[in-house]
Amino acid sequence: MERVVVTGLGAISPCGNDVPTNWTAIRDGHSGVGRITRFETEGWKVQIAAEVNDFDANEILGRRQARRMDRFTQLGVVAAHEALLDAGLDLSEPLGDRAGIYVGSGIGGIQEIEKGSIAVHENGPKAVSPFFITKCLANLTAGHLSIRYGARGPILSVTTACAVGNHSIGEAWRLLATGGADLVIAGGCEAPITPVSIAGFSVMRALSKNNGDPQNASRPFDVDRDGFVMGEGAGVLVLESLSHARARGARIYAEVLGYASTSDAHHITAPAPGHAGAVRCMREALRVAGLRPDQVDYINAHGTSTPQNDVNEAQAIKTVFGDHASTVAVSSTKGVTGHLLGAAGGLEAVATIKALEQQVVPPTATLRTVDPDIAALGLLLPNTAMEAPLRVALSNAFGFGGTNATLIFRRWEA
Repeated sequence: MERVVVTGLGAISPCGNDVPTNWTAIRDGHSGVGRITRFETEGWKVQIAAEVNDFDANEILGRRQARRMDRFTQLGVVAAHEALLDAGLDLSEPLGDRAGIYVGSGIGGIQEIEKGSIAVHENGPKAVSPFFITKCLANLTAGHLSIRYGARGPILSVTTACAVGNHSIGEAWRLLATGGADLVIAGGCEAPITPVSIAGFSVMRALSKNNGDPQNASRPFDVDRDGFVMGEGAGVLVLESLSHARARGARIYAEVLGYASTSDAHHITAPAPGHAGAVRCMREALRVAGLRPDQVDYINAHGTSTPQNDVNEAQAIKTVFGDHASTVAVSSTKGVTGHLLGAAGGLEAVATIKALEQQVVPPTATLRTVDPDIAALGLLLPNTAMEAPLRVALSNAFGFGGTNATLIFRRWEA
């Protein structure tokens, strides 16, 4: 088995349009949540979201190519471009036959779908863009990346709701570990802030209605949480086999030590009692990594700010980590980024790796009063950034349909 390392990071979120800006905001607890500006929400129960601001895809893609992509693809391609540059790769040459693309989306081109639906309803079939289909398909981010950078190896786009990023990175790790490629661009992207998406999640009672205090509306583990805040963005890693990274003299951030995926087989939206699927997922990832629970220093929780998820995940962490749950730092960066759905896992992988690099636990910045049901479990839940000697970190992601994915990273020590 090949060892697999992370050599490049790319991120766009409501907290910033590159990795340094994102990390500073996440570390310092600067929220990217605000009032929705994309469409009129007067009279709506939910009027807040975590929007990406000042994003101009034309700068990297050019106007002609950007027009042919839905926003979710624009975000994914631009974040991947940052990751490739960060990895020190020569983009003047094709990446070649041994380079793959594992980038997915939970929803895909929902903005184009809404736009096309309105056009055909109001003006008939000829009003639909000839790029409608290719802008909608969830796998087209990976397709554009493959073409743009000449990556002719395996290409895969998983669609596992909010676990997309973790599954993409984990499956890329498997491919690299078994020798199926030398390099893989992996992560997730999403642009779901549209009237239909907000309305759909709102009628499910999944979204926060704290319109009067947007920056504190996403409050994982807090007793007053009332739902998640929808966000958009992308998080992308460049993964390489260790031998390939060393051969080209690459700078290495971290090693991917473990990955696991399980299913709850319980309910289409609600986790199983005690989050049994998450328990099995974390335990399997630890087994694959060859680690004991007490060897994990930080857990980047899924922590969506919904009543059910947060309690269930906390119970799962307590079940897996036992007494170490009071020692291992647990935080949710969704307190400031909102929930990026299919992009969440990719962005949180970036945040987890930066935490290892910088030796800083990012906070659950909006946490004021811990839910008594969670407090009783004795988890260490820092609400301000905390310097700590971090060597191993675990990141969770869970999605509708009962899908779970856990990644484990180790700080690179040459």
